[in-house]
Parts: sequence; structure tokens; C-alpha cells
Amino acid sequence: MTMNLELKGRVVLITGPAKGMGEAVTMAFADEGCRLALVGRDTTAIEPVAARVRAAGGEAIVIPCDITDERQCQGAAERTLAAYGRIDVLVNVAGGSGPIGKTGWETSQKEFNEIVTLNMTGCFNTMRAVMPTFAAQRYGKIVNVGGTFGMRGRAGRMAYSASKWGLRGITKSFALEAGPFNVNVNCVAPGMVEGPRFRGKVVPEMARRLGISEEAAAERHAADYALRRVSTGEDVANACLFLASDASRQITGVDLPVDGGWAAL
Repeated sequence: MTMNLELKGRVVLITGPAKGMGEAVTMAFADEGCRLALVGRDTTAIEPVAARVRAAGGEAIVIPCDITDERQCQGAAERTLAAYGRIDVLVNVAGGSGPIGKTGWETSQKEFNEIVTLNMTGCFNTMRAVMPTFAAQRYGKIVNVGGTFGMRGRAGRMAYSASKWGLRGITKSFALEAGPFNVNVNCVAPGMVEGPRFRGKVVPEMARRLGISEEAAAERHAADYALRRVSTGEDVANACLFLASDASRQITGVDLPVDGGWAAL
């Protein structure tokens, strides 16, 4: 669905552009006519998405990058600039779920460090990589994809929740620091999102823990939300489009839950 938010021609660097909600985010920006730099470790998964963009007449380059590596993130920004001459938008979708169903004391230090490094340090690295360009051109939009477990606590998800709470702090501080350069920094916080991670990891864990069917577990998740439905990748993508556009020019430092009514109600 094209929203016509006057994003045509904008250069958008997207991390985690191919898996789960990432593909929906990528295709939403492609539909708006953006020029895309698709960044991530698994280029085998990214290439088919880039091919879809090109087949529809869009522009997309694929850049291999481990976002937990500062130098690789800097290189991704440089390659984007070399290809397009500027960067207008950074969308940080890449992230992980961490251990599911473990208490804080059952979570190992390795598990904790891995998810915090991916979900927090990864975004920090990419934001640092693009900010000099944004500051010089006095224009930029940063959209971090967080999670509602970073807005409300969640038992069994301590490490993930910690990483997403931390990302909110990064977002808000960057927003204050980048604001004088006409750069907006915001966070989209999805609830459960329909897709492989939800169906293959979250739902089976709940079904096992409660001794119920996976379909009943999925229904229990949906029942937590005011709208009684789990979000889709497209729901998240639409929020990212809005915050990447000038329709949201006066919005910065916010957490926008896309969860059918759970975190904010």
C-alpha cells in the first residue's frame, strides 16, 4: 500500500531488511520510491528482497555488515554515500529475541551480553555512522525498531527487555543531541508481530509452558491486546514510513507502540 508521504528519491539505509518484519519495512519504503541500502550479515537472505525491489523498478544495493562491528557500520554508511551521494533515513530493524522463558537468574551472562550487544550496541553503531552526514546536511531521520517489552516489564524475557529499555534511552538522548541539526530520532515499538519468530519460537514456548496447543497460545497472545489481534509486519512498516517522513517533522524522541493496545493502555 503506497501512502504517498513524499519520500520518493530519499536514500534509506535499512538494517535487518529481509527477515520477519524487515522485509515488510523494505518493501514499504520501496513502494514509496525510496533508494535503498540494505544492510546485514545474511546477504543470501537480503539479495532476493533487493531483487524484488529492482524488479518493481526501484533502486537497492546490498551491503554486507555485522552491525555489532563499529568499523563495518562506518563502511556501510560510506558505501551508501558512494552509491547515492547522501543518506536521508536510517531504519534500524536488525535485532534478536534473546532467551525466551528463562528467569533473570537462569539467563547466562553470555546470553545477556549477546542480545544487549545486538539490540543496543548495533543501533548505537549505525546511528554514530550516519550522524556526521545528517549533521552536515542538516537533515536526517532515524527510526529505531524497539519493542513493547522495553515499555513494560515481561517475565521470562529479562535480557530482551533490558536491551529494548536501553534502546529507548539511546533514542531519547540522541534525539536531544541531534535535534539542533534538524534530525529526528524516534522509536517504533512493535508488540508481537506475526511471522516466523512468533510462530516458531514464542508460540511454541508458551504452548509448552502452559500445556496448551500452539493455536490456543497464539490466541492468548492476541487476547492481551485491546484490538484482540497480533500486529503484522506491514503495521510496523507503516509506522516507520510515518516517522521517516516530513509528516512527522515535529515529532522526536517518542516511543510509538504498534501493538493493538497493550503497552500504553
